[in-house]
Amino acid sequence: MGGHALVLAAALVPEAFAELILVDPVIMPRALYTGRPREPHYARKRRSQWTSAQEMFERFKDRPPFRDWDVAVLRDYCDYGLVPAESGDGYVLACSPDIEASIYEASTLNDANLYDQLDKIEARVTVIRAPRFMPSEGPMDMTASLTTPDLATHFRDGRDIEVPYSHFIPMEAPGMVADYVKGSSVSSRA
Repeated sequence: MGGHALVLAAALVPEAFAELILVDPVIMPRALYTGRPREPHYARKRRSQWTSAQEMFERFKDRPPFRDWDVAVLRDYCDYGLVPAESGDGYVLACSPDIEASIYEASTLNDANLYDQLDKIEARVTVIRAPRFMPSEGPMDMTASLTTPDLATHFRDGRDIEVPYSHFIPMEAPGMVADYVKGSSVSSRA
């Protein structure tokens, strides 16, 4: 959701951005914005309560997609992605499954379609994306990319970089993402 939100912010206030690095942003092919919500997303069924961050870590470390994440990133997700349960009994996900699912379900609505905004962005845009694109039909695969493969061509100054990771690029290769940020033209001038 971060890349999508950054693109909208850069379209609304273009002078605030010198450069954007979008890591597998969920900006889908134009035809997928149907104006109708997606089917109920399976995230609604996600386990949300844990006795501890360690229990969550142990449960996830050997399961897809988490087993491919950098261990430190998974540890941070477990340590900081939980908040104390209101009942005082254990912890719950900071982003509830219902909220997460509602974001996915609303991703095809008309107001999620940013194509009319893309040409307003004056900043250089680098799109880093996963190679395996998710088809529009069938169940949602959280590791596949929803980024339209030609996204970079829709920006005034866009470039496309395909990397050998899943949609969870920052979680799987945080050092690589940091290197792109460090190598950006903005950070090079700082």
